[in-house]
Amino acid sequence: MEWFKDFGPLEWTYFVLACIGTLFLLIQIVLMIVGADSGDADLDTDTDGDGAFDTHTDTGMSLFSMKGLTAFFAIGGWTGIVMLTSGVNSGVSVAVSVVAGLAAYIVVWLVIRMILKLQEDGTVQYAGAVGKTATVYVSVPAKRSGRGKVTLVLQGRYTEADAVTDEEERIPVDAAVVIEEAAGDVFVVKRKAEGKDGENEKSSIK
Repeated sequence: MEWFKDFGPLEWTYFVLACIGTLFLLIQIVLMIVGADSGDADLDTDTDGDGAFDTHTDTGMSLFSMKGLTAFFAIGGWTGIVMLTSGVNSGVSVAVSVVAGLAAYIVVWLVIRMILKLQEDGTVQYAGAVGKTATVYVSVPAKRSGRGKVTLVLQGRYTEADAVTDEEERIPVDAAVVIEEAAGDVFVVKRKAEGKDGENEKSSIK
């Protein structure tokens, strides 16, 4: 307890900021571990100018992040206390603690940005399937009267997705189709026209 008795106003300021920052940082870490932290309460300035809750689609570009702020206060506060208790001048301790806090802020921002980019890379981009050929897995009802399923290789992995068609007849299982449009996670498909190779193959069979 003797340590606290020697604290002046600046030391107490550092201590309070460090404790608050550390507490919130620990809470955020626990939430991330248990999966409850699905978004970061970022102060987004590129939309409506007020505090907006970023979703998992955030690119990590927002600099005003709660995780970054808590890291800034936690690292900066403890750095200031260590320097003052070591006999360093107050002005120097303030400058060094701010630099240490900013460094922690930038590191946290970069880590979050990297994690979010990895999450985005793993998300299937259905729009990229337009123009590709797929195989009908569950027959597709005519005139969008219901949904079928198609399979294809998308982004290097086997993908199964719902599909509808504007054609007059049901598209049967195992038929080759072309994806015309991606409406969210549903594909609009049409039968794949047989090319010359297909016609030649039929002629040779005859």
